[in-house]
Amino acid sequence: QVQLVESGGGLVQAGGSLRLSCAASGLSFSNYYMGWFRQPPGKEREFVAAVSWSGGITRYADSVKGRFTVSRDSAKNTVSLQMNSLKPEDTAVYSCAAHLGNLGYSVTYYRANEYNYWGQGTQVTVSS
Repeated sequence: QVQLVESGGGLVQAGGSLRLSCAASGLSFSNYYMGWFRQPPGKEREFVAAVSWSGGITRYADSVKGRFTVSRDSAKNTVSLQMNSLKPEDTAVYSCAAHLGNLGYSVTYYRANEYNYWGQGTQVTVSS
């Protein structure tokens, strides 16, 4: 049974930082690239970042470039999202997801409906 479990969400003031983690089990971690998505209140789910199985390839949404960093520890089957300089508009439920395949060859890594497995999400609230 595949499980993705996020942790690290919470309440932070604008300009602050949070680090989200996602622990994966029940899948061959090295066969998947991992993505982070978020769903702001009342809005559609949107792509945030993705990282290849090796950690050597990353992709970011324009809205988070330069502020967020995605990484993974394949030895521990975890993926992290370091979020700095947080803004109120970053408030959302953040979810990690696993996509079978190679991020280096993917042009649709931003499409949520193409990911195979999802975590339950963790709330991030940024106060102004």
